[in-house]
Amino acid sequence: MDGKRWQAFCRARERFREFTESLDRELPGLRALQQSLADSRSGPAYTVETPVLYNSRLDEVGPKDRINLILVADNPGRREQAAENRRYLAGPSGKIARRFFQEHPELGIDFDHTVIILNKTPIHSPRTQELRELCRLGGPALASALDASQRVMAELLLEFHRSLAAPVWITGYSEMRRRGIFEAYTAALAELYAGEALREGVFLYRHFSMNQFTIDLKQQREAGEGSAAALERMGRAYRQRILRW
Repeated sequence: MDGKRWQAFCRARERFREFTESLDRELPGLRALQQSLADSRSGPAYTVETPVLYNSRLDEVGPKDRINLILVADNPGRREQAAENRRYLAGPSGKIARRFFQEHPELGIDFDHTVIILNKTPIHSPRTQELRELCRLGGPALASALDASQRVMAELLLEFHRSLAAPVWITGYSEMRRRGIFEAYTAALAELYAGEALREGVFLYRHFSMNQFTIDLKQQREAGEGSAAALERMGRAYRQRILRW
């Protein structure tokens, strides 16, 4: 990164950190609600340690690093929020993503060194779908905070995008539809990227979880088409479907 881009990256990173800290203070009852939700599930028991999660992996990025991809996931899950991690895509989906890029070196992406990861909201839930139940438990105030957090995360995406000028892959487009969990994120992106030349570098895809991303690529790749060309075509088509550009 040159000097101006590095400074812009640092400003976006610091705003991200300050936002998560502020949101955590504004929602003092959030951890108890998340713990109640976690305890009610049939999955592995765990302690909620980070109700609102900043991606600490960003602190490892330096001015000499080259970022080739901005990857956007959903929200922090059980492994991500654990104190031992406190970074995005630290669980099974992250392992699948890492393996995908290892198996496709032609894309020029090193998941551990040339990618930064953002989310559509920094608010933790055991599974993304359970954000709905979390909002039911927390009432209108929490639902409003969740929507507002999506707006800020969309703003941060644009800030990071401007500073890095790297392609953006937004995974998990299904909940970005109308009435989806991340409808507010979609609306914010449509507004913020209006008139932005950078929006041509935004691509939408299915989740890495359960190999959805890889399976979709295999099913949609045309005969003789390389992975990069297929992904660009697919990402543009999904973007048009969801974001209308």
